[in-house]
Amino acid sequence: MSTTVSPLAPKSVPDMPAVEGVRFATAAAGIRYKNRTDVLMAVFDEGTTAAGVFTRSKCPSAAVDWCREHLAAGTARALVVNSGNANAFTGMKGRDAVALTAKIAAAAAGCRPEEVFLASTGVIGEPLDATKFEGVLADCVKRAAGGPWIEAACAIMTTDTFPKVATRTVNLGGVPVTINGIAKGAGMIAPDMATMLSFVVTDAPIAAPVLQRLLARGVEGTFNAVTVDGDTSTSDTLMLFATGAAAKRGAPRIDEAGDRRLAAFRKALGELLLDLAQQVARDGEGARKFVAVTVEGAVSAASARRIAFSIANSPLVKTAVAGEDANWGRIVMAVGKAGEPAERDRLAIFFGDIRVAHEGARDPAYDEAATSAYMQGDEIAIRVDLGLGRGKATVWTCDLTKEYVAINGDYRS
Repeated sequence: MSTTVSPLAPKSVPDMPAVEGVRFATAAAGIRYKNRTDVLMAVFDEGTTAAGVFTRSKCPSAAVDWCREHLAAGTARALVVNSGNANAFTGMKGRDAVALTAKIAAAAAGCRPEEVFLASTGVIGEPLDATKFEGVLADCVKRAAGGPWIEAACAIMTTDTFPKVATRTVNLGGVPVTINGIAKGAGMIAPDMATMLSFVVTDAPIAAPVLQRLLARGVEGTFNAVTVDGDTSTSDTLMLFATGAAAKRGAPRIDEAGDRRLAAFRKALGELLLDLAQQVARDGEGARKFVAVTVEGAVSAASARRIAFSIANSPLVKTAVAGEDANWGRIVMAVGKAGEPAERDRLAIFFGDIRVAHEGARDPAYDEAATSAYMQGDEIAIRVDLGLGRGKATVWTCDLTKEYVAINGDYRS
């Protein structure tokens, strides 16, 4: 956790209402950090349903394995998240640690270990001492309350410079329901099915299979469309919990993904996921510029997406943005190497509303002064028109600065 907040951080923090059916508390267990909270424990009412998407990394953390194994039941009573240690690449010790953590949490929450979900973030390859949770989790249950959510977000931070929270309120069958979410992430960001760590809770009564479908669809244009450095974490975890408490106020239970009453909820969930995902990109390690990369005119949306990521993940593009250099040659390079259909002489490139390249060459009306002035802003939009079809995609990233190297050069120190 940095003491210097990213200049791209949101200018205000939303007022996060309580979500009926979930209580939580944070604690300092001394996992790695001193004098700061590093554990979050949430307790859910009986009947809470759960959904999750996780990293596709072939080297997943022990906590990811645990969550996958127990998600099929679709129910949750507790969540335990720790920062400072990812409990990844830790062999049998890692598996033993998650089992012990779940056992301690279950005893504290009065549920079965299989109803406890776990997530860890931090250093890879170092065993997690789960005995540090003894007493800590029981105390969390005693102190658990409906807020403040900002404390929950702070407890799961590692190199983040600000806590990431978002909330939405929407009608479900004429009854207001709340969706709250938190996330963490600043480096090792190139999600593949989820984000570094993110947890979303609603009081809507939604069956687990429906919840899973909502989440799987919602992640594609949000968390799976952000990148900081092109590296996918071993610990990527995004979970959605529905306590169902709004049913007591008359909200209808949703058992079918095609239920028309879900339309507003689905839209609000997508907005919340995008809000959190963009906050992750805005907190990229050492970032000074927030960058939106849009590719249009591709042969398909999938092709546009791959080209957009080729641009967004290019160190040469990202360092040019950091240097406030409108070097469209690097954009051409990234398009050309993506392995997707593209024709040089149809290519058009824009920085903001300024067209810098057209039909395979520098735009005849190119204005160096105007473009340089645009590149000095905090938010940069890069747009590429391939002129081949109707495929379009947008991904979000940040620039690459010396601070990124400094942060990651001594991460374990």
